[in-house]
Amino acid sequence: MSGNDRRSRVRRPTSEAGWDGLATWYDGWVGDDGSRYHHALAIPAVLDLLEPIWGEDVLEIGAGQGVLAEHIARVGARYTGIDASPRLIDIARRRHGRAGRFFVGDARRLPAVPELRPASFDAAVFLLSIQDMDPLEAIFDALGWALRPTSRVVILMTHPAFRQPRHAGWGFDEGRKLVFRRVDAYLSPMAVPMKQLRGGAPFRSYHRPISSYVNGLAAEGFAVDAMREIPDSLDERRATTRRAGTRAAAEIPLFLVLRARR
Repeated sequence: MSGNDRRSRVRRPTSEAGWDGLATWYDGWVGDDGSRYHHALAIPAVLDLLEPIWGEDVLEIGAGQGVLAEHIARVGARYTGIDASPRLIDIARRRHGRAGRFFVGDARRLPAVPELRPASFDAAVFLLSIQDMDPLEAIFDALGWALRPTSRVVILMTHPAFRQPRHAGWGFDEGRKLVFRRVDAYLSPMAVPMKQLRGGAPFRSYHRPISSYVNGLAAEGFAVDAMREIPDSLDERRATTRRAGTRAAAEIPLFLVLRARR
C-alpha cells in the first residue's frame, strides 16, 4: 500500500474501539475545517447529492469535528452531529457550535441519545464514517428510527470494490507500463485490524460489498436513487510511473457516494 493510499483512506475514529485517545491525531489530519480531500472531493460530493434546503433538519452520524456543519447551516438547514468520541464532539462544539448541535452518541443506539427524537430529521449523512461502524443492521435500524417517513440519506465512503484496507493496493506492470489496482478480496465482509498508531489503541475497519449497503438500506424502506464514483484527482505518483499513474487514478475511483430515499 502506498503512502498516498494510506493518507487518502484515513477515516474518523470511534471511541468504542478505544479511538477517543486518538482524537488529537485525527484532528491533526482533518484540521479546523477539513483536509484537502474533504474540501476538493468529499464535501462537494455529499452536498451535490444531499441537496440541503432551508428549514430542513439534517443529522450527521459520525460527525467527528463537525466540518460539515458550516456547509449545512449556510443554506439555512438545521444541523445535528452525533459521534461516539467525546473528545471529537468537544472539538466540534468549540469550532462549529454556532453552526449546529453536537452530541455524544452511538450510531447503533440513536434512541439512547436524550436530545434526539424519533422521526425528526429530513436527511442524514455518513461522511467517511460508516466503514468504522459495525454492525450495519443496527446502524440502519437506528437511522430508520431517526429519519422521517419521507427522507433521504447520503453515504460517502472509500470505494468498497477498490480500496479494501490491507486487501488492495497499487501495482505496476513493467511490460505494459501500466499502473493497476490489485484486489485480493471483495464479496466477504470482514473486520480488518489496522496498524496501531503511536499512543493509541488498535482499531478495525469494516469492509462490506456494495450490496450490503443497498440491501441494508432497503430493509429500512430506502431505495438508492443516485450514485457517484469519485477518482482521486489529488493523487501523486512517482516520476517513473507518473503518466500511467495519472490515468489509473482517474479511472479507478477512491470514493463511492450513495443516496437513498424513502
